[in-house]
Amino acid sequence: MVRALVIGAAASLVSVLAGGPLVALLERLGLRKAISAEGPDSHQKKAGTATMGGLLMLGTIVVVTVPTNLIGHTSILLPLGVMGAVGIIGAADDLLTLQGRARLDGHERSVLVGKMGALLIVGLTAGLILFYGLEVESMNVPHFGQYELSAGYIAIAVAVIAGTTSASAVTDGLDGLLGGVMALAFAAYGVIAFLQGQSFLATFCFTVVGAIVGFLWHNSHPASVFMGETGAMPLGAGLAIVALMTGWWLILPLVGVVLVVEALSVAVQVGSFQLTGKRPLKMAPVHHHFELLGWSEPQVVTRFWLLGVVGAILGIALALTD
Repeated sequence: MVRALVIGAAASLVSVLAGGPLVALLERLGLRKAISAEGPDSHQKKAGTATMGGLLMLGTIVVVTVPTNLIGHTSILLPLGVMGAVGIIGAADDLLTLQGRARLDGHERSVLVGKMGALLIVGLTAGLILFYGLEVESMNVPHFGQYELSAGYIAIAVAVIAGTTSASAVTDGLDGLLGGVMALAFAAYGVIAFLQGQSFLATFCFTVVGAIVGFLWHNSHPASVFMGETGAMPLGAGLAIVALMTGWWLILPLVGVVLVVEALSVAVQVGSFQLTGKRPLKMAPVHHHFELLGWSEPQVVTRFWLLGVVGAILGIALALTD
């Protein structure tokens, strides 16, 4: 555990130091975020902020993991590869929403379908590798032990990866919100992996935590860079893979409770409007709802982080009941 924590701390240092030059490069390349007119008016001042900062986290994770945690632990190539592949999908999406870039009016649905299709392909590939390559097919249930799921596990893996990735993308909307929530979730699974004897997976989790912490140095309010889909999507996919590798994917909705609340808020808002013509929230995702109620952005972020802390603690507690 000491080694995992030290490597995580090293990753945070790498991320902090690399962040400044990367932000400057993103700005020089004109990779600046366009803010949707459908969001809160207070967010319009963020237009032009550098985006695709997820490259900082992904780069840090690769640079730190390859020399410290890959030799003898080739299974780590799975979360590393999935995060990289999904990062490419997210980067392509980000490039379509840059400030000053022409909007793809009438083609948004096609872009969404293409993105989800690519994500499902990555999820299916990961599910096949988990089942056939790593022979992972279990479901751990608190108090009741472990159950083998046979080939049906592949479909579950695809659903977990796609769902977590989508929820992560939805949650990324305020300075520091998703980063803090994900750092807590990866730390929780790092502890769980260590308790299982999967020290290499615990090390990977804390490497991700360190990379996120370094990113948050530059993403804290008011942010000098956004992670974009380049960061949000791979973080969700990586968390899903880690949860699946531990067998404790069933508690993922608790460990990532903020992700669940955010995703459900969108589903409820859209569903209610289609069925009744009424919107129960002032705006979805729910973090915008609280902003419009008068909470400041730092208040929303801090309180959602606290909810994430509770979820992470309870998730670890349930894993200990095995």
